[in-house]
Amino acid sequence: MSSIRCYILDDEPMAVALLSDYVNKSPQLTLVGSSTSALQALTDLQQLEVDLCFIDIQMPELTGLQIMSLLGRKTYFIITSAYNQYALEGYEHNVIDYLLKPVTYERFFKSIQKATPILSMPITKEEPKKTSQENFLFVKTDGKHIKVQYEDLKYVEGLKDYLVFHLANEKIITLSTLKEMEDKLPSILFIRVHKSYIINKQHLDSIERNRLYIDKAIVPIGETYKKTVLGQLIKE
Repeated sequence: MSSIRCYILDDEPMAVALLSDYVNKSPQLTLVGSSTSALQALTDLQQLEVDLCFIDIQMPELTGLQIMSLLGRKTYFIITSAYNQYALEGYEHNVIDYLLKPVTYERFFKSIQKATPILSMPITKEEPKKTSQENFLFVKTDGKHIKVQYEDLKYVEGLKDYLVFHLANEKIITLSTLKEMEDKLPSILFIRVHKSYIINKQHLDSIERNRLYIDKAIVPIGETYKKTVLGQLIKE
């Protein structure tokens, strides 16, 4: 595809400068505008041809969620925020990914890799993309498919070729691998913390050394995942 036209909105000038640097060093991206003012950005985004907007959530004048709502399906968004409680609300809009501050270039680049195939297909107002709407998945078990809402899924446990979905009041067992499930679950909500576990970040109660507490369950943090997991979760 042609170069991805990007816009950056953040009320912190340093954040705009950092993301601008990331965009400029990425050959597949072109920066067409940026602003620290939500009202100015709303005008720009209505007038400019923008494929992808990096947008903060908590800002004066208008929040990022309000701007996305006002723009409708005009462009795609990658949220940049120091907080993760807006993840589910992002599903109401064309949100591709959720970057937690401070954003590293490595995480930024992964987000662009995720966005590229989605941006290769045009947005249609009549048929919004499923990737921005789905907040659930279907799990096959006992010859049927059960709908599992992301907000109800606490964590996924891998047992060889099987997975156990731990929900509030039940467990669902399905034939699959943790790698396959890691690719399906949205990274804005879920994170792999161990070779045998993926957790829902919104259900995490506390962290103690190499253990994560989710209600009465204790989930270990794998040594190979420790730096990434702790770095991300503690910053959230």
